Amino acid sequence: MNKKLTLGLGFLILCSACAPSAIDEAPNEDVDTDGTSTPDSDGNESGEVVLNFWHIDPGEKGAVYERAVERFEENHPNAQVNVLRIPNDDYKQRMVVAMSGGDPLDVFHSWGGSWLNEFVEAGSVMSLDQTDVDFDQYLDVALDNATFEEEIYGVPLGVSLTLFFYNTGIFEELELDTPKDYDEFITVVETLRDNDYYPLALANQTGWTGAYYQEYLVNRLAGEGLYDDALQREGAGFDDENYVRANEKIQDLVDMDAFNPGFNGIPYDAGQGRQLMYSEQAAMMLITTSFLNNVRDEAPQYEDDLGVFPFPTIEGGEGDGSNLLGSGAPVWSVYEDTEHEELAIELIKELSNEETSIDYMDSTASMSAYEGLQSDDAFVQQFIDLLQDANYLGMPYDQTMPPSVAQVHLDAAQEVLGNTLTPEEAADLVEEAAQNSLD
Repeated sequence: MNKKLTLGLGFLILCSACAPSAIDEAPNEDVDTDGTSTPDSDGNESGEVVLNFWHIDPGEKGAVYERAVERFEENHPNAQVNVLRIPNDDYKQRMVVAMSGGDPLDVFHSWGGSWLNEFVEAGSVMSLDQTDVDFDQYLDVALDNATFEEEIYGVPLGVSLTLFFYNTGIFEELELDTPKDYDEFITVVETLRDNDYYPLALANQTGWTGAYYQEYLVNRLAGEGLYDDALQREGAGFDDENYVRANEKIQDLVDMDAFNPGFNGIPYDAGQGRQLMYSEQAAMMLITTSFLNNVRDEAPQYEDDLGVFPFPTIEGGEGDGSNLLGSGAPVWSVYEDTEHEELAIELIKELSNEETSIDYMDSTASMSAYEGLQSDDAFVQQFIDLLQDANYLGMPYDQTMPPSVAQVHLDAAQEVLGNTLTPEEAADLVEEAAQNSLD
């Protein structure tokens, strides 16, 4: 990479990638009525070793994992992998049960960050430091997301960024340039509104999509250190004036009708917010790079009018304009008490090696966490270039905050957007939660 990236302490759980509600099984897997996989991990009637592998991703991403599993089984004829895909919300609950001893597994998906660290602290995740995994093949910024107390507990496959996607046709029609600073951004918003477009599509029922605005605004106003200081309880807190200022700017956007009506009641997974973009009712959306995947699955014709730009700078702000929000997932980890340690490690290596990483980029329009890869896909290469030029990649807050604080953060950000809390009240609520949890 051109610059050494500094890892931020916030990270988004990518619930939006998981839409279906039913459990998906691999063709070679049987599932009991209680949802557990059979045969158990000791083996099957033919004497093969059976590994249980859980993940959350449907569609092309799931297909990439299946192909990696097939290669693993070809290279390890004594092993069979039971692949179980569980939707995001169910997955989190099932993992708690599994890690408590109810249904042990061998290899599993996570988002890294605090969600994985909770299991690490409980002694349920294997440290990979003494294994033969080559950590140098992964981007530091992604690998750091699974590193706790200087030990590595997972290997990453993908990286995503949070950026503005926009309709190039609408911008051309209104002779708009992509905004470089926030004043230009406001001008673009006003022009779009005055020409009967929703400037910004937002589906914020669960809070995480709207929280991106606050997290980026704080970064642009105060730089990358404020969040880390507030989380580590080193100086400024979540009631710092820059959090209040960010909340004020969000309410300014609401007051100027920048968003589509009813945004706080619209679930992102259902796709209504994306449909506002596809139907050219809305012109911009601040969302993860998985949006490109959605476009290609749901409205491939829309790609001809699709563009992307980073969050604008703020005049007088301390944040570097190249700073990005993003995430490093999926992360593959091994259960501490697996009975098949060597094979489980070989499986996570196959799930994150160069061949799988290239397949992941080519098949899913996603960036890989594998060091040095380039893409023939113009959009993916643009994402890679932005990441390589970035001063900093900050993970969205709700991943590294303790869960109780993260929920208050999401709820408060949602209420700021709903104009049901003042900017000061919202900041005070998050700071109070942090004091109760972290001080």
